Amino acid sequence: MKSGIHPEYGPVVFQDRSTGKQFFTRSTATSETTVEWEDGNTYPLIHVDVTSDSHPFWTGNQRVLDSEGRVEKFRRRYGDRPGRNGGR
Repeated sequence: MKSGIHPEYGPVVFQDRSTGKQFFTRSTATSETTVEWEDGNTYPLIHVDVTSDSHPFWTGNQRVLDSEGRVEKFRRRYGDRPGRNGGR
């Protein structure tokens, strides 16, 4: 591995914008904004839109947006037309 070409890998804190929950990890991402963590040290703070704390799949609030299958809906709307799928 060449030295001097890779970004620095260090401790950061990510914060979910919608819930405010923070978690400490390591990343190559960095930020000018900082936060004091539970250990008393200051780390870069990175705001993210979605984490497992707010994502519908992980929170159990998932909605089914496609109840009848996309392929069936497409075929009902447009049908099987000749010349599609590479001439099959």
